[in-house]
Amino acid sequence: MVWPAGQGSDSPCTRHRKDRSTFGKPSSSKPTSGASERKVSCFGSRASGAGASRSSQYGVFGTEKIKDPRPLHDKAFIQQCIKKLCEFLVENGYAHNVSMKSLQSPSVKDFLKIFTFIYRFLCPSYELPDSKFEEEIPKVFKDLGYPFALSKSSMYTVGAPHTWPQIVAALVWLIDCVKLYNAIRENAPSFDDGQSWGGETDDGIVHNKLFMDYCVKCYDLFMKGRDTFEELDAEVQSKLKDLFNIDQFQMESLAAENKRLQEEIARLEKEKESEPDRRVTLRNVKSSLQADVQKYQAYLANLESHIAILDQKLESVTDEVETAEMEVEAMKQENARLRHILDNQKYSAADIERINHERNELQQTINKLTKELEAEEHQLWNEELKYARNKEAIEMQLAEYHKLARKLKLIPVSAENSKGHDFEIQFNPEAGPNCLVKYRTQIKAPLMEIINETEEEISKATQRKMTLEDTLEQVNVMLEDKKRSVKMLTEEAEKLDDLYQQKLKEIEEEEQKCANELESLKKHKQLLESGVYEGLSEATNELHDLQRQYQVVLQTTTEEKRKIGANLSRLIETVATHIASIVKYLDEQNTKICRDYEEFMSEDLLSDLTNILDSYKKKAESV
Repeated sequence: MVWPAGQGSDSPCTRHRKDRSTFGKPSSSKPTSGASERKVSCFGSRASGAGASRSSQYGVFGTEKIKDPRPLHDKAFIQQCIKKLCEFLVENGYAHNVSMKSLQSPSVKDFLKIFTFIYRFLCPSYELPDSKFEEEIPKVFKDLGYPFALSKSSMYTVGAPHTWPQIVAALVWLIDCVKLYNAIRENAPSFDDGQSWGGETDDGIVHNKLFMDYCVKCYDLFMKGRDTFEELDAEVQSKLKDLFNIDQFQMESLAAENKRLQEEIARLEKEKESEPDRRVTLRNVKSSLQADVQKYQAYLANLESHIAILDQKLESVTDEVETAEMEVEAMKQENARLRHILDNQKYSAADIERINHERNELQQTINKLTKELEAEEHQLWNEELKYARNKEAIEMQLAEYHKLARKLKLIPVSAENSKGHDFEIQFNPEAGPNCLVKYRTQIKAPLMEIINETEEEISKATQRKMTLEDTLEQVNVMLEDKKRSVKMLTEEAEKLDDLYQQKLKEIEEEEQKCANELESLKKHKQLLESGVYEGLSEATNELHDLQRQYQVVLQTTTEEKRKIGANLSRLIETVATHIASIVKYLDEQNTKICRDYEEFMSEDLLSDLTNILDSYKKKAESV
């Protein structure tokens, strides 16, 4: 029960043990239908049948655990709670320095100081005990009517991420209680039927006599055994619609619009699920492009090696051509010398015939030998081509092998990955066809060992890569959260800057207004000083009028005080009558229970059970 200010009001530290409903939820004064919200009913949990009467108005919060409807896992909501706590501490002169950063994860010592500072607004003489604070603080919240339980273990780990949201929400609730208590003390309502008490809250609902009548009627029905109040809900709903001019057609249109938007959201989410993952597609394209790049690089390397081989062949062919040209020149000189000798000699006809005959024979021999030479040269050329192709293929394979080995750091012997093995192959065609056989046993075993070690390292690196990718995703998520927090803080800073500019402008206008008023007052003072004697009689008449008005106001005030006293007397009598009925009912119940207990104890149940047991034994023996 809330007493009017200045008329026997107790401090909260003594009154919250008498009536827990004084410091319940800050919004507990709003009407809550018993049929609409059973779990959060203002009358707590109960088990009573239809027609049964209630005997007490105490027990506002029952033993039923209520699920906390606040979004304690939402970082934005927790940041708002921390901001409210910081603003309350700064505005009310908290002795220690606090900030949004220091309130993100405070220590147990800081929490105890903050709790003591806030609770002293309700109980100025409160001192936190030196020990067992983990039991004291949850008990204080429970006595104040906090609907959610605080565990003892949470008092030891106040700043932990899983504990601090519950603690800071409880502190914000306590701050709301302090604000409500201060508002009640400053604007203590009277119970005059003609006066509208209360005011407009943050959500725009006017708490006036309409809600008070609704609560009284519901409570009367509740004490008579009723659990539902449909007719009262319908009545107050119609009155509220008339009071706030509710347009039913507009509400229906808003409901239809809400339904349409919900369907649109569902459709968009379904489309989002059905479309392919673009990241997977892009990754596949990236892998295919990387494979193409590797193929082109290998092709370019093959072309470079082929160009080098062709350059070597071109040099060898150029050398052969130069040698052939030198031989042709020598043959020309020899033919010229022989022709000169032939021209200068004198032969006979027999000699000429003999020479011609010999020449013909020699020419035939030369032709035959030339043909044989050409055949042998052709066969030799084919063998050389075959040998050159095989040698070129072997050299290309060896060059590719050496290039790949150098890229893998396997050669020379001092390379990083060679591990002391010689992986270089020396090609010597003069050694015969088995010149490369010895390298098979020399290279294969250490190469297989290196390949196995490399595959193990690749698997380990793949696992590390997957771990790093997961860590990167977590860091990206945290980064997005921080970006949203920074954006929210930036918007709040801009709003505060705009508010500061507005306040500054209002202060300048107020200063200008005060200066103008001061100037006008100075002029008025000069006028009063000039005509003080002329207005003496008028001031005397005004004084008499004010005295008469004072008498009237004094009589009116006395009458209002008398009415308030009468109302308080009636209220106290009603409360006393109700308490007497409660005490009487409890005495009757106690007497009834004692009588039942005595009747129960007077019965000799043991003898009855003994007789039954003996009869069963006799029957058993007879059988």
